[in-house]
Amino acid sequence: MIFAENLSKQFDDILAVDHIQLDVKAGKVLALLGPNGAGKTTTVRMLTSVLRPTTGFARIAGHDVVAEANKVRASVGVLTEHHGLYGRMNAREYLKFYGRLYNLPDQKIDDRSAALLDVFGLAYASGKRLGEYSKGMRQKLALVRAMLHDPPVLLLDEPTSAMDPESAKTVRDAILNLRDSHRTILLCTHNLSEAEMLADQIAIIRRGRIIYQGGAQQMKHDLLGSPVFEARFSGSLNGYSPLLPPGVQLLTRGEDFFQFTIDDPVSINPILIEDMVRAGLRVVSFHEKPRSLEQAYLEAISRKDEVSHG
Repeated sequence: MIFAENLSKQFDDILAVDHIQLDVKAGKVLALLGPNGAGKTTTVRMLTSVLRPTTGFARIAGHDVVAEANKVRASVGVLTEHHGLYGRMNAREYLKFYGRLYNLPDQKIDDRSAALLDVFGLAYASGKRLGEYSKGMRQKLALVRAMLHDPPVLLLDEPTSAMDPESAKTVRDAILNLRDSHRTILLCTHNLSEAEMLADQIAIIRRGRIIYQGGAQQMKHDLLGSPVFEARFSGSLNGYSPLLPPGVQLLTRGEDFFQFTIDDPVSINPILIEDMVRAGLRVVSFHEKPRSLEQAYLEAISRKDEVSHG
C-alpha cells in the first residue's frame, strides 16, 4: 500500500530525503519518527504527489506518485500541520465542499459526515462556524475531512496534538479501528508512547536517512540490549546465588531482589524460577523491567552511524 525505493529529494545543495526504502502492507500502521527537520514532511509530500522525487520512486495503493498523481491523491487522506479550515463555514458546509472535490454524491457526503462527526464528538458543533472551534476541535475536524472519502491510505501528521486526554483517546481508538485489511496508515508523531501504542512498524529518520526500521519490541532489543528481569522475594535469601545459564547475566542483587539480563526469556525464565523455588525462596514477583520506545529512540538518534534494522 505504501512502497518507496531509493526515494530522494534534493533542494539546491540540501539533500532533504536520502534514498529511503519503505514497504508497508495493507492493514498496518507505520510510525515515522525523527527530529524536526529530519525529512518527515518532505517524505509525506512526495508520497502524496505534492513534491516530485529527485530520484527513486514510490507507489501508493499501487499508483505511481509521479505518473499517476491524480489517482494517488484520490487514494490518500492527509492530516497536515496546517489544516486549511475555512473559518466562515460550518462543519457541514466545509465537509460538503471537500466531498464534492472528491466527486462524492451529496447523500454519501451527508452520511459519511454525520457518522464521522458523531465518532469524533463534533456532531453537536456541526452548525458552528469553524472560526469558533478550539484548536483540538479543528484538529478533529481536519481528521474527519481526511477520512471523508474512505481512502485506503491515511498519512497523519501529529493527529492528537493540542488535544485534551479524552479527545486524544478518541482519535487513537479511531486509528486502531481504521486499521483493517484494506487500509494502511503512516503516522508522523513526536508522541512516542502513542507511536508504541498504535504502530506495527517503526521507522526512524535522521538527516534524511532512515536509520532504523522494525517493530517496537525488536527495536528495544536491538538498541537497548537484552531485556532486564527482576525477581523479588519475601524473606531472606539465605546466601542463595542464582543459577546463571548461558545468555543470563546478573546485573545487581539486593536484600530481597535480583536483576538479570536474559537473552531468551521464553526458555530461560522457567529454569530460573524453578531453581529459586527449589532453593526454598518465596518468589513474590518475577517480571520484565519496562523499557520505553523513547529510550530506544534516543539511543538511535544519539548514535553517529546507522543502526542495524530489525
